[in-house]
Amino acid sequence: MRETSVEARQLVLPMFVREGLAEAQPIGSMPGVVQHSMDSLRRAAAEAAEAGVGGVMLFGVPAVRDAQGSGADDPNGILNLATTALVEEVGDALVVQTDLCLDEFTDHGHCGVLAADGSVDNDATLDRYVSMALSQARAGSQLLGLSGMMDGQVAVIRQGLDAEGFTDTMLLGYAAKYASAFYGPFREAVDSQLTGDRRTYQLDPGNRREGLLEALIDEAEGADIVMVKPAMGFLDVLREVRDNVQIPVWAYQISGEYAMIEAAAANGWIDRRAAVLESLLSIRRAGADAILTYWATEAAQWLDAR
Repeated sequence: MRETSVEARQLVLPMFVREGLAEAQPIGSMPGVVQHSMDSLRRAAAEAAEAGVGGVMLFGVPAVRDAQGSGADDPNGILNLATTALVEEVGDALVVQTDLCLDEFTDHGHCGVLAADGSVDNDATLDRYVSMALSQARAGSQLLGLSGMMDGQVAVIRQGLDAEGFTDTMLLGYAAKYASAFYGPFREAVDSQLTGDRRTYQLDPGNRREGLLEALIDEAEGADIVMVKPAMGFLDVLREVRDNVQIPVWAYQISGEYAMIEAAAANGWIDRRAAVLESLLSIRRAGADAILTYWATEAAQWLDAR
């Protein structure tokens, strides 16, 4: 009689790879999650593939940053090297995906390049995104996660990829990405250099209709998938988007959501496994076709064992 289920193939594992690491480095605010070395990244991706996880989403943490985020489109940059390594390791077993945003690569921590007055220059940032998209596609990424929230990003990246022959590279548009208070642990994970906030280009958490509008715009611009992020605090937006677009809708169960459940479970306040699976089920019930979650491999193993 159950109306909704969760399957391993519907889970995507976000992974952090840091330049210069000889071994994995634990992330204090996200128990069980690490910044990977290249070797540990390969092992973790192989484990995810073995568990039946549908894909991995890579985030790069470079050793050097600058105002333009030059490492983002450097063929020898950490993210592009890691992408090629994982495509060779597991590319036939799951979908190797890459985060397309400048925030990990800039010395100011914003998702785009800055204008003279310190604001994010939307159009100048789009040029950087196209260059980044081409670098990731050349490295072998099968799906690009456009997480920067710049106006017009889907259209210009689709055009840029098509012009270079990458017509099969899929685009995940982070359409309804909100300026949430729950991103804190992620900032540690990518060693963010951000000062201030991103409220001028991410969505106001009070706006449901705007989230739907952004999803419709991304669909019209050529996105293959649209994203709602965060997940659990925005299930109403997720349902609204799912009911109104014709393409797949994904949701990102973000670092703060992960950290809250882990902290409560560590204190013995909730049943960890039951809470994790219920959280994933609620996101699926609200309409997500797939979920980015740091529990992807573990949850897939639980699901397989049932």
